[in-house]
Amino acid sequence: MRARRYLPALRRCKYSPSDRKFISGLKEFIRAVPVNWRLAGVGRHICLKSVRGRAVAPNTARGKNTRLYLLGGVLFLWCFAICFRLVYLQIFCYGEYEQRAEHQHQRSIEVSARRGIIYDRGGHELAMSINVESVFAVPNEIPDLRGTISLISRITHENPHEILARCEASKTFCWVERKADADVAERIRNLNLRGIHFQKESKRFYPKRELAAQVLGYVGMDDDGVSGIEREYNDELKGKPGRMVISVDARKQWFGSVEKQPEPGQNIVLTLDQQIQYIAEKELATAMQQTHAISGTVIVENPHTGEILALANEPTFNPNVSEHLNPKRLVNHAISDVYEPGSTFKTITISAALDEKLTNPNEMVDCQMGSIVVDGVRIHDSEPHGVLTVSQVLAESSDVGAIKLAFRLGNERFYQYIRAFGFGEKTGIELPHETRGLLRPVDRWSRVALASTSMGQGVGISAIQLASLISAIANDGVHIAPHIVISTDSPPPPFQTVAFHPTGERRVISSYTAAEMKQMMEGVVLRGTGKKAVLEGYSSAGKTGTAQKFDREARAYSHTKYVGSFAGFAPVNNPAIVVAVIIDSAVGLHQGGQVAAPVFQRVAQQTLEYLHIPHDVELPASRRMLMAEKHVKERDLDEGSPDHPGEAVDAQDSGQDTVASATPITQGDAESGVLPASLREPELPKQDPVKTAQVNQFPSGSQQSSVLPMPLRGPVALDIEQGGIVVPSFIGKGLRSAIETAEASGLDLDAVGSGVANEQSPPAGTHVPAGSQVTVRFAR
Repeated sequence: MRARRYLPALRRCKYSPSDRKFISGLKEFIRAVPVNWRLAGVGRHICLKSVRGRAVAPNTARGKNTRLYLLGGVLFLWCFAICFRLVYLQIFCYGEYEQRAEHQHQRSIEVSARRGIIYDRGGHELAMSINVESVFAVPNEIPDLRGTISLISRITHENPHEILARCEASKTFCWVERKADADVAERIRNLNLRGIHFQKESKRFYPKRELAAQVLGYVGMDDDGVSGIEREYNDELKGKPGRMVISVDARKQWFGSVEKQPEPGQNIVLTLDQQIQYIAEKELATAMQQTHAISGTVIVENPHTGEILALANEPTFNPNVSEHLNPKRLVNHAISDVYEPGSTFKTITISAALDEKLTNPNEMVDCQMGSIVVDGVRIHDSEPHGVLTVSQVLAESSDVGAIKLAFRLGNERFYQYIRAFGFGEKTGIELPHETRGLLRPVDRWSRVALASTSMGQGVGISAIQLASLISAIANDGVHIAPHIVISTDSPPPPFQTVAFHPTGERRVISSYTAAEMKQMMEGVVLRGTGKKAVLEGYSSAGKTGTAQKFDREARAYSHTKYVGSFAGFAPVNNPAIVVAVIIDSAVGLHQGGQVAAPVFQRVAQQTLEYLHIPHDVELPASRRMLMAEKHVKERDLDEGSPDHPGEAVDAQDSGQDTVASATPITQGDAESGVLPASLREPELPKQDPVKTAQVNQFPSGSQQSSVLPMPLRGPVALDIEQGGIVVPSFIGKGLRSAIETAEASGLDLDAVGSGVANEQSPPAGTHVPAGSQVTVRFAR
C-alpha cells in the first residue's frame, strides 16, 4: 500500500497517448501487487525527459520487453532442438544404435542346419552330416592372447598371425578352429585355456570316401555345396539355419543361448548302386594303371529307365579332405568333357540308313580297298577292305563304308537323326556343368563335313551322350533321358518303395531297325574290333571307337594322343545294362578295342552277376575254351583310320577309287558302293551268332573264308553242338498264326505292323535261349 503514495508524482508528469497506456497499466500493476517498493526514485526516473522533451520511461520498458521475447524465443528453439534430436535418435536412428550397443556386449552367430542325407538306391548313406566341435575365443577373457593363440596353432597347424589378427579385430568373438577333428578338439580342451570355448556344429562326412566323389561333390566350410549333387541340390539339402546369441556381461563373463533352432534339410535318393559304382571305379583304376592314361570314365545305365547305376571318373578325390585339392580332380569327365567319338558314331550312320530303308544288313558295299576321295580329300581305313556287307562295315569299322551310307542319307536326314539321338543338346541329367557337345549347323556342312561326321570326326559329344545313344538302341529304338536322382523328399530308412517314372521318352528308330542293330553290334564283339568285350555266359554287343585329340599348341590333330572308347550292352536280346567306357590318351596301345573293351568286359561281367541276370549263353565245359579270346592279336582290333580328314590329293588321284574287276561297273554303282547282283558272291546259310557265342563268341574260320576270299585271321573256335531253341520261320504267316507259333516255340514275339510277315530277326534256324524275343515285321 506504501507504493500508492507515489501515484501523484506520476500524475504530474506529461505523457504522450502511448505512454499513458503504459502508465495506466503500471498503475493497475501497482494496485494489484502491493509490494514494499521504494518507487520515489522510479517515479523521478520516469518523469525525466529527454533533451527533446520526451519521456524516457516508455522506450526503456519497450526494450526490456523485446529482450524478454528474444530470451523466450531462444529458450523455445533450444527446447525444440533438444526434443527434435531426441526424437531423431530414439525413432529414426534406433536400429543403428541398438546394433552398436548389441555389438559391444553380444554377437549373433548363424548355426548351420543339418544337411540332408544322400542315399544310393539301396538306402546306403553316401553323404551324411555329423556333429563335431568348433573352437572359438572370447578375446576379452584371455589374459595372454598372443600366448594362447600360439599354443592352439601348434595343434591346429594354422598360421598364428592370421588367428591373432582375427581375435584382435573382434574383442567378443573369434573362430579359432571350425569343425575340428575329434583328436584336435580333445587336445585343445585338455589345455583348459581361459577364454577358449567349444560349440557343436554339423560337418559333412562321406563314409565311402572316394566312391562317386565327382557325382556327390563336396561342401565348403559354410556348408554350401561346391560341386556335384551337393551344389545342384544345395537349397534342398541345406535346410534353414538357426541363430545363437553370445553375450558378455559387465564382468566380461561369456554366456550363450540359442535364439532359433535350425531346420534340417531334405534327403536325396540317387539311382546309383554302391556295389556297381565300386566295380566301375575299381576296374577303371586298374585300366588307368595299365594304360597310363590322363583320364577315364565308366558309365553303367539301365537302358529301359535311363537310371545311371554307376558313374566313375579317374582321377578322383576324397571329399572328406577338400582342402588343397587339385582342380583337375574335381572335373566330372562324364558330363563336362567333349571329345570326338570316332567309330562309335557309326551306329547312328548305319541305323539311320537302315531306318530309312536305304540299305539292309546283308547288302554288299565296296570299300575300295580302304581308300576314298571326297572333294580332293583322301580318307583311309585302318587296313584295306574290299567288298563288305553292311554288318561287316560296322564290325570292321570301315570308314569308307560308313561314308558311302552317309552320302545316301544326305545332310538333312543325317542331321535329323543325330539330333533325334540327343546330340547337340544337354541330356538334362541332374548334375552341374553339363556340356551340350559340339555340332555344326547343317547349313554349314560340306561333303567333307558329312563324310567326317559319319565316322565320328568333326563332332563333339560327352560320355553321357554316348551312353544315351547306345541305350536308345538297346531299348528297341526309344530314347530315354538319363537320370541320377530318384527322389528329393524320401523319408529316412526304413525305406519305402519309390516309383521311378522315366521322362523324355521318344522313338528315334523303329523297333525292327533296333533289332537289326543289336544283331550287327553283336557281330562287332563276335567277329570285329570288339573281341575283347566277350562275356562268359552272356551275349554282348557294342561298338569300339578311336579318335584323334586336337593339339591346341600345334593347332592340329595329334598323331600320338587318342581317345579310345567302347559302348555296349548285355544280354543282347533283353539288355539289362549299358556300359560306356572312355580312356583318354593311353600310352602305347590306344585303340578302343584294346584299352576300353577289356574294361567293359570286366565291369559288365561282374555287374550282371551281381544283378543275378540269368545266363543266355551256355557256359563252356572248360575254361580252355576261352583261349581264343585271351590270345586275340592287337592288330585285329584296329579300326577306322586315325587320320583326320584333311589330307589333300591331286585331282588325277580321284579317278582311281574303283574296284578292280573283270566285269565293268557303272559309275553310279561305283559311287554308291552297291554291287550288282551278278557280281555278288552266292550267300551261304548264315551261321548262328548265338552258337558262336556259346563256343567263345568267335566265328569259325570256314565261314569267314566262305563269305569273302579274305585271309584267315585270329584263332579258330571249335564247332560244338548247340543247345537252345531253334527260331522257326514266320515269313508268310499272319499275325495270329505267328503268335501261336511263337507261343508253341517258347519265344516272345515282338510284332511290328499288320498283315503278313515279310521280315524277322533273328532269322529262322537261329538257336536262342528260351523266352528270347523275336521281332517280326508285318505288311499288307
